[in-house]
Amino acid sequence: MMSVKFVEPDVVHTGTCPGMCPDKERDERQRQKRLHKFEILEGTARDRLPRADPQRIVKEYARPAAGKEAAQLCELRPANVLLKTVHYLINEIVPRHDEPWAEVYDYVFDRLRSVRQDMTIQKVSGPIAVTILEKTLRFLLCASYWLCEEPIQVFDPKMNDVHVQECFSLLLANYSAGNYKNEVEFQALAILYNLGSVKALQHALLLPHHTRDSPDMKMAFVMNRALAEGNYVRCLRLIRRLSFLQSCAIYRHIEQFRHHLLRVFNYGYSSRNCRYPLQRLANLLGMDSVSSAAELCQRHNLEVTDNSVCFQKSCYREPSPGPKQQEVGLVSRKQGNRTKSSIIHGHGVKPD
Repeated sequence: MMSVKFVEPDVVHTGTCPGMCPDKERDERQRQKRLHKFEILEGTARDRLPRADPQRIVKEYARPAAGKEAAQLCELRPANVLLKTVHYLINEIVPRHDEPWAEVYDYVFDRLRSVRQDMTIQKVSGPIAVTILEKTLRFLLCASYWLCEEPIQVFDPKMNDVHVQECFSLLLANYSAGNYKNEVEFQALAILYNLGSVKALQHALLLPHHTRDSPDMKMAFVMNRALAEGNYVRCLRLIRRLSFLQSCAIYRHIEQFRHHLLRVFNYGYSSRNCRYPLQRLANLLGMDSVSSAAELCQRHNLEVTDNSVCFQKSCYREPSPGPKQQEVGLVSRKQGNRTKSSIIHGHGVKPD
C-alpha cells in the first residue's frame, strides 16, 4: 500500500516589535556607536556615547548571512508598524535640508530596504504591502532623477535600478490578487521605466481591458510603439505630455532617444553644403538650450558653426557616456511647487 506523506503548510508568524526599531538593535548600535545622525537623541551628539532617540531610530537593513539565526518575532515589525515607519521616513526624513539630499537618500533607501525585508520574512501582502511598495517606488523613481547629476560614488543608478525592478515585481504580483486604485498608474510606470522591454509589454497586454484602455496605459503603449518604429522625435515630444513621476520613470531613456535621433539625421541630412538650424534641432531634441544641443552635436564629432550644424556620415561617432544632467523642460518644470514628500505620497501626480 502506497504511503501518503503529509506536508505541513508553512507557518507565517507575525512580528511583535511595536516600534520602528527593535530594542535589541537600538541598544547594540548605541553601544557600538553606530547610530545615524538622524537617530541621535537631541543634546547627546557630543557625549562619549551618544544615545538613540526612541522616536527617531529606525531598523537598518541587515544582509542575510549563512549560519545566522532567524529573526525573532520581537525583532520583526508587524505590517501596521512597517507602514508607520514608511510614513515617518517620507514625512520627517525626506524633507530634511540640513544635510545633502544624497545622504538623506542613502538613509531612506537603507531603511526602506529593511522594511521590505521584514515584509518578505512575514509574507506581508494585500493593501498595506501595496501602499508601502507604491510609496517606495515613487521614492526610488524620483530619486533616480533628483540625484542624476551626482557622481557614481555618491549615487549608483544601477543599484537603484535593481531595487526599482524588485519593487515592481512585488507590486505587480500583489495587484494580481486584488483591485487597487493606483494600479493603472503603476502598470503604466512599469512600461515607461522598461520601455522597449518585450517582457514588460507582454505582461501589459495580458491585463484586463479596463486597465489597458486607461489614458495612462494608452500613453505608455504609444510611447512603446514610437520607440519600436524608431520615431525618436515623437518619443521626445510625447515626454512633454507625461506627469512628473512618469517623466522620472522614462528619464533614463532620454539620452538614447537623442543619440538615435542624431544618428538618423546624420544619415538623412549628410552633406558638406547642408546646414541644419541648431534652434530647430534643440527643439526636436527637447533640450533646454541651443548651447546644450551644440555640445551634444560636438560630442558626436559633428561640426557646429554659428547657429547651425553640419551632418556628415564620415564625421559622426558614438560618444562615450557623458555626465547626466537634469532636464528642466522635459522633467523638472513638471514638479512645480510640490514637495518631495507630497510627490512620494502620490499627491498631485498629474501635471499642473
